[in-house]
Amino acid sequence: MSLMITDECINCDVCEPECPNDAISPGEEIYIIDPARCTECVGHYDEPQCQQVCPVDCIPLDPERQETHDQLMEKYRIITAA
Repeated sequence: MSLMITDECINCDVCEPECPNDAISPGEEIYIIDPARCTECVGHYDEPQCQQVCPVDCIPLDPERQETHDQLMEKYRIITAA
């Protein structure tokens, strides 16, 4: 699954620099995650780094975008090959 940022986001800016895939960016009101670039840090880390640093715990799995570990790894390979 890709991750998502909920409206509990306080725009603290700690998640954006932690994303190794540059999937997090400022949205109109809160930060957003590009599901095409989010691999839940598969290929980089054991756990999603944005979730680790978020002070308000507002970055859950996106139930609309279910992906297996293998699919996330393939996405990682595509992203890092460019």
